[in-house]
Amino acid sequence: MKNIVFIPSVKGTDPKRLAEVAYDLSILSWQKWAKKNDCEVVVLEDLLYDYEEMKITWQRYYALDLLDNNNIEYDQVLMVDGDTLVHPDCPNFFNLTEGKYCGVHNYGSYDWVLRSMENYNKFIFNTELFPYYEYINGGFQIFNKSHKNFLKAVTDFYWQNKDTLLNLQSKIYGGTDQTPVNFLLRHYNIDLNHTRHGWVYHFNGGCRPHPRAWMELTYKHLYENKK
Repeated sequence: MKNIVFIPSVKGTDPKRLAEVAYDLSILSWQKWAKKNDCEVVVLEDLLYDYEEMKITWQRYYALDLLDNNNIEYDQVLMVDGDTLVHPDCPNFFNLTEGKYCGVHNYGSYDWVLRSMENYNKFIFNTELFPYYEYINGGFQIFNKSHKNFLKAVTDFYWQNKDTLLNLQSKIYGGTDQTPVNFLLRHYNIDLNHTRHGWVYHFNGGCRPHPRAWMELTYKHLYENKK
């Protein structure tokens, strides 16, 4: 069974975002890496639910169900955002997971992270806050069959709290799935690994003029100029 790189890349959900992000180059970079490391890339191109009812960031947690329903055998699965590029020399991180749920520490705006944690905790979780330095980014997560129940718990959580989540998403600007999943990982005592290797580049926001420009430059530097 091969390891899978699962990339949500749904067309038409946000025209402005699609115009400003080089999803095609992201997929191409992962296909090159996957071929080198005997993995397979699976791209989610169709919505499971209307975008206004459930953002794609939540729909992606059906990843294992989608693989099973399409008779795709797998060992481990990397669920990675379509605004990432992987370095061609990136080692095979699937060999580093120890079979655990893996994520990357979110090095970004800690003002945003803390505000998101505080608000989701206030309105939904009502629990003890965990250290901000254990907060992972939703754009790079590795899991396997042993985590299928947890992924179902994530989607169940969404439907059980849909109205509150949609309200918070529109008012506090604290993200969609990322912070709730961080809380849920702790609620379900998931044995979590963190990685800090600088091999994957995430062009999420704040890149002027827009992420596509930097993704194109980075891809050209990594792949087309590589000797």
